[in-house]
Amino acid sequence: MRKSMKIAFIVRSTINHVKGGDSMQVNNTAIALRKLNVEVDIKLSTDKIDYGKYDLLHLFNLIRPADHLLHISKSKVPYVVSSIYLDYSQFDHHGRVGVLKLFFGLLGKNNAEFVKNNFRFLLNQDKLASKEYLLGHKRAVKKILSNARLILPNSESEFLRIKKDYSFSKEYVVIPNGINTDIFKNIPKIDRIDNQVICVGQIYGLKNQHRLIEATKDLGVKLVIIGKSPPNHIYYNNYCRKIAGSNVQFFDFMPQEKLLMHYAQSKVHALPSWFETTGLSSLEAGVMGCNLVVGHGGDTMDYFKNHASFCDVIDNKSIQDAIEIQLNKPTNFEFREVILENYTWDHTAKKTLLSYKKALNVD
Repeated sequence: MRKSMKIAFIVRSTINHVKGGDSMQVNNTAIALRKLNVEVDIKLSTDKIDYGKYDLLHLFNLIRPADHLLHISKSKVPYVVSSIYLDYSQFDHHGRVGVLKLFFGLLGKNNAEFVKNNFRFLLNQDKLASKEYLLGHKRAVKKILSNARLILPNSESEFLRIKKDYSFSKEYVVIPNGINTDIFKNIPKIDRIDNQVICVGQIYGLKNQHRLIEATKDLGVKLVIIGKSPPNHIYYNNYCRKIAGSNVQFFDFMPQEKLLMHYAQSKVHALPSWFETTGLSSLEAGVMGCNLVVGHGGDTMDYFKNHASFCDVIDNKSIQDAIEIQLNKPTNFEFREVILENYTWDHTAKKTLLSYKKALNVD
C-alpha cells in the first residue's frame, strides 16, 4: 500500500450544476477525508480514469447504475458504494397527478427508474456512460451490488431497503451524513422570529413544498422557502409561487454560509418530503437551533427520532399540526449537541476511512 491511500470518487456527470444532497455528501466527505491524509479525486462518470493510480474506487448513487457499469467492467480496482438509495415509488404512486401518476404506477419501481434515467439521456441532461445499462435497471443495480467490497448506506433502514429490493446479503457499513462544523458550529447572534418557518431544499414534488404552503396559510406564520428546481421541475416551482400568499418568501439556491442567518432567525424548519435518506437541510437547521418537522418517508426516523415532529406528507392538517407543535415548543438545543457529537462530516470521514481499510483488508 502507498503511504497515503488514494481514492477515486465516481459521481454523476451533473453533480456540479444540478446540486442535491449527494453533491453535499460527495464534496464534504472528500474534504474531510483529505484532512485524514487520504488522497481523493472526484471524477465524473463520463471522465476517462487512470484506474491504476487508485487503491479503491468509491461509487455514489445506486439508483444511477449506468454511471458505474463501465468503470467496474474496465477496472480491476476494488470498489465500495455509497448507495444513497432513494425510493420514489410512494411519490410516483400517490404524489404525482394525471397521466404521470398512472404511468409510473403501472411501471413499478425499477422500470420507473429505468425510464427516468433514459429520459435524461435522450434530452441530453445526463450522459449514458455505459450502453450496458440499456439491458435493464435492476440487472445493473444487482451487478454493482454483487461485486462491491462494501455497501455504505447512510442508515440502517436504507440498507434494509436494499436487502429487501435486491435480495442483498453481503457486508455493509452504515456511514451517516453530517454537517460542516467549519460553517455550522456557532449560531449567529440574531433574534429568532417566533413565527418564522423555513424550508431549504430543491423545489420539486418529492419535497412537497406546495402542501407546506397550503398547510401554513392559516397559521399566521412567515414561510421562507429556499431552493432551486431540478431541470424537469420548473413547472412545480412556478405552481408553488402561484399558490403562495403574501406570507411566503422565496429565495433561489444559496451557499451554506448564507443559509446560516436564515436558519438562525427561524423557529421551525419544515421539510415534509415524501422521501429522504437523511434530510441534510434538517440536520443543518437542527444544529442552528431550529425545531424540526419532517416527513415519515425514507430514513428520517433513523436520524431524528424524538427530536422532530413527523407528519403525514399527503395530509395538510398533519403538516399543520406538526408545525404548530414545534412553534409552541422551546428551541431544541438538545438535538444540536446530538448532531455535533454524531453527525459531522469529520465523523463521516473517520467511519469512511475505516470502511476503506476493511474493504482492502489493511490496518
